[in-house]
Amino acid sequence: MEGLSASTIQTVWWGSIGVFAVVVLAVGVLLALIRATARQILGGAAAIWTQGKLVANNTIQIPLLLTGTLREVRKINRVAGQIAGATASIQRHAESCPGCPHCLLGGGGR
Repeated sequence: MEGLSASTIQTVWWGSIGVFAVVVLAVGVLLALIRATARQILGGAAAIWTQGKLVANNTIQIPLLLTGTLREVRKINRVAGQIAGATASIQRHAESCPGCPHCLLGGGGR
């Protein structure tokens, strides 16, 4: 470095240190942004995992609920059939009885 003055060498050296500092600062900022994004992703993944477990738990319950619902529907259907039969009997009686509705209300029906 024979043709360079000491002040030129010092200027280049300090300039290199300055560029290095800017690069280190930029890398630090970028790493901090990456870390923050990774934490957000981790939080989102945890929320998805929790919701997925809740959905799975709910879907496990569906067959149990459907079994109970089907049992109740069968009971309702059986009672509805009995009601329909009783209604048809009342209708047949009312069509053939000249004293209705008094005979049904007074207890004199057939």
